[in-house]
Amino acid sequence: MPTNRERLELLERLRAQARLGGGQERIDRQHAAGKLTARERLELLLDPDSFVELDAFVTHRTTSFEMERILGDGVVTGHGTIDGRLVFVFSQDFTVFGGSLSEAYAEKICKIMDLAMKVGAPIIGLNDSGGARIQEGVASLGGYAEIFLRNVLASGVVPQLSVIMGPCAGGAVYSPAMTDFTIMVEGTSYMFVTGPNVVRTVTHEDVDSEYLGGATTHTTKSGVAHLAAPDEASALELVRRILSYLPQNNLDDPPIVATDDPPDRADPLLDEIVPEDPRKPYDMRTVIGRVVDDGVFLEIQPAWAQNIIIGFARLGGRSVGIVAQQPSVLAGALDIDASVKAARFVRTCDCFNVPLVTFVDVPGFLPGVAQEHGGIIRHGAKLLYAYCEATVPKVTVITRKAYGGAYDVMSSKHIRGDLNFAWPTAEIAVMGAEGAVNIIFRDEIARSPDPEATRARLVAEYEAEFNNPYVAAARGYIDEVIRPSETRGRLVRALEVLADKRDTNPRKKHGNIPL
Repeated sequence: MPTNRERLELLERLRAQARLGGGQERIDRQHAAGKLTARERLELLLDPDSFVELDAFVTHRTTSFEMERILGDGVVTGHGTIDGRLVFVFSQDFTVFGGSLSEAYAEKICKIMDLAMKVGAPIIGLNDSGGARIQEGVASLGGYAEIFLRNVLASGVVPQLSVIMGPCAGGAVYSPAMTDFTIMVEGTSYMFVTGPNVVRTVTHEDVDSEYLGGATTHTTKSGVAHLAAPDEASALELVRRILSYLPQNNLDDPPIVATDDPPDRADPLLDEIVPEDPRKPYDMRTVIGRVVDDGVFLEIQPAWAQNIIIGFARLGGRSVGIVAQQPSVLAGALDIDASVKAARFVRTCDCFNVPLVTFVDVPGFLPGVAQEHGGIIRHGAKLLYAYCEATVPKVTVITRKAYGGAYDVMSSKHIRGDLNFAWPTAEIAVMGAEGAVNIIFRDEIARSPDPEATRARLVAEYEAEFNNPYVAAARGYIDEVIRPSETRGRLVRALEVLADKRDTNPRKKHGNIPL
C-alpha cells in the first residue's frame, strides 16, 4: 500500500510528464521551426498564474496499433483569465502525434466548450494540428463533428476566437471558419481543405502551402482570416485586444473603459477633410482616428475588401463596432467582398451587444458583368439583411455620397437606424447629378443648340436642389446636419442616449439570410 507521500510524489511525476508533452526532443524541434509549445502559448495568452488545466491525464484509446500513450493526448485544455475575465482555452500540441485529433482529444475540447457555454465565457482555440488521427479512423472524424456542433451551438452565445499557429488542414478548417475571429501567424501557419499534393494531382496546379493557404492568402484574397501577425506573441496579443471590446456572452454588455479623451472634443481638421471635388478621394481612416477615443482603432480584415473598413474602437469609453466606406479604394463602392465582410461584422456586433457606428460615403454598388454574374444582388442583400436584423444601437454619419440602394443599405433611418447624422457635404440622392441629368433631361439636352452648356446648367441645378442633406433632413430621414468637427461629441452623446435601447424582432426559429 503506497503512503500518502508516495501518492503525492506520483502525482507530481505525472504532472511533470504531462507538461513535457511529446518530450524534450520534439519540443526542441518545435522551437527550431520558430514555434512555441502549446503551454508556452497559453502562458503568453493568459494572465500570469491564472491557467487551470483540465484532463491533463487523458490518453488515447487506440488498441489496434502500437502507439505510445502520452498524457494529455495532444491538446492542453482548461480555463484562465484575460485582464481578469474568465476564458476557456484549448491549445493543440504538435509535439504529440503531430497534434492529430483522436476521440479522447476531441472530448477534451468539447468538455471545455460545454463548460464555457454553461457559465457564459469566451472560447479560444490555438490550432496547430496535422488533422485527424488516421489510426482511429472514423472515431476521429466523429470527434471533429462533435466540435463543429458545439461551434454552432456556441455561436452568438459566447465569443469564439481561433488562432492558427501551424497546420490546419482538411475538415479541421471548418471549426475556425465558424468562430467569430480567426488570426493567423505569418510564415508558420496555413489553412486549406486539400493540400498542395492533392491540388497538384487533381488540377495540375503547382503551389506550395504558403501560397495555397498561408496568412497572406487568407487575409488578402479569401477573407477567411481576419488578422495576421508577424509572430505568435503578436497573434496572442491580438486575441487579448479583440476580447477587450467584447462582453463575456450575449447577455452581458461590453466593458466600459475610462478615458481622458474629452467626450465633446472638437476637431477642426474634420471641417476641411472632404475635398471640394466630389470625385476626389480622402482616407476615411483619418476621420475614424480623429473621432474615436485616443485615436485607437482596431481594424479587422484590413487587407481584404479594402473599399470598406470594419473594426472596433471606443467612444466615451463605450465599445463600438465601426463600419465605414473607404473613398480611396473603388471610390467606396460596395462590391461582393465588401458586402460579405461588413455583413458578417454587423451580425457579430449585434450578437454581442456592441453598438454600431456607420460612416457613409458610398456612390452605390459596383457595376459590371463580373459583379452581376458573381451574385452582387445576393451578396449585397446580406449586408442589407444584417443591418435590418440588428437591434443594437445604430448611429450613422453620412460624410459625402449616399446614392441609390446603397443609401438604404448603410444603416439608413428606413432600416431602423436610431440616430442618423449628416455633414453639410452629404449628397443623398438616387444617383450622382450627371447621371441623373443624362436620364431625366436626355431629350432637352439633345434638342439644345449647345448640349454641353445645357447639361452643365442642369447639373448645377440638380446639385443645388438634391445633392445636399437638407431634403432628407426635411423629411426626418436625417436627424441632424452637423459640423464635421462636432462629430465626436454627437456620437458620444448618441451612445449615451441609446445605452438602454430595447428593440426586438418577431418571434421565429431563425431568419433566412440570403447566403
